[in-house]
Amino acid sequence: MKSLKFAVIGTGFWANYQIPAWFTVGGVELIALYNRTRARADAFARQFNVPNVYDSIDELLDHHAHELDFVDIITDVDTHLHFTRKAAERGLDVICQKPMGPSLHEARQMLEICQKAGTRLYIHENFRWQTPIRAVKTVLESGVIGRAFKARVSFCSAFPVFDNQPFLAELEQFILTDIGSHILDITRFLFGEAQSIYCQTARINPHIKGEDVANVLLRMKSGLSCYVEMSYASILEKEAFPQTLVSIEGSAGSLVLTNDYVLKTTTAAGTTTTTVPPSNYAWADPAYALVHSSIVACNQNLLADLQLQNRSLTGPAETTGSDNFETIRLVYAAYDSARRNEVVNLTN
Repeated sequence: MKSLKFAVIGTGFWANYQIPAWFTVGGVELIALYNRTRARADAFARQFNVPNVYDSIDELLDHHAHELDFVDIITDVDTHLHFTRKAAERGLDVICQKPMGPSLHEARQMLEICQKAGTRLYIHENFRWQTPIRAVKTVLESGVIGRAFKARVSFCSAFPVFDNQPFLAELEQFILTDIGSHILDITRFLFGEAQSIYCQTARINPHIKGEDVANVLLRMKSGLSCYVEMSYASILEKEAFPQTLVSIEGSAGSLVLTNDYVLKTTTAAGTTTTTVPPSNYAWADPAYALVHSSIVACNQNLLADLQLQNRSLTGPAETTGSDNFETIRLVYAAYDSARRNEVVNLTN
């Protein structure tokens, strides 16, 4: 199968890992880079041997749209709609970083623009592709713990995330958009869709603009109740970053994913313990190794769908734009709930 040609839009923090992850997957050729600051794009071009560099998105697309198969948008959320529209107008498939959009309205516009243009939209949602999370899903689907009725999904840390991503401190809406878009997607991946949501938020760090703590209670359509907690203000005995910890209770047993990728399954017969660590890559930051390895798995899944020639076919991609729209609905419903201090009922 021929390699697909693509362009990267945005050469900030995450492009340092998204690009080598593509090279690890293979089957693609990066032919152009865009960044509003040309010098940053030039540096990436030298590092990754990319032949074409632009600080104008129109120039990039005017010169290369005819040979591109897709674009990978790795920019701030406020620009996602703009770049998606530019690519879709030229008939290009789009991969876009999370969160999908800065509002539910803009996320819906992204979907509609691509649907009208007949192009495919994917959201690069990689957390559900983490090795431990896939292992939890496998055990859950095996039926060994019976019907799941209660769960807790936790991402609580004191990791200094603002040190290497200082722009996060300037966001008016922080943890629910930054981490919540990941953790709520994990919840959907494991347990299906939610029928109601209740959320409380807080800002503990006085030097940031947005909330750094969010506690969410979800009632899933399956009847399962799920407590989702997120914090960047938690000084704990054991720092878990960037791990998501999971606890599930079922009618025939329980399942716990705890620190250091330890997975414990308990039934009447006793407890079975396994370790499910991620793959290691030389280009990954050790502090983010779990996250960075999942970028590879996510890219593999998206590439398999991109390689389908018939765009009307339903392929193997999990995090399509239409699927991730359900995650972003939860993010903004959580903000709505916190603002109103009310349970928000979700309807399709």
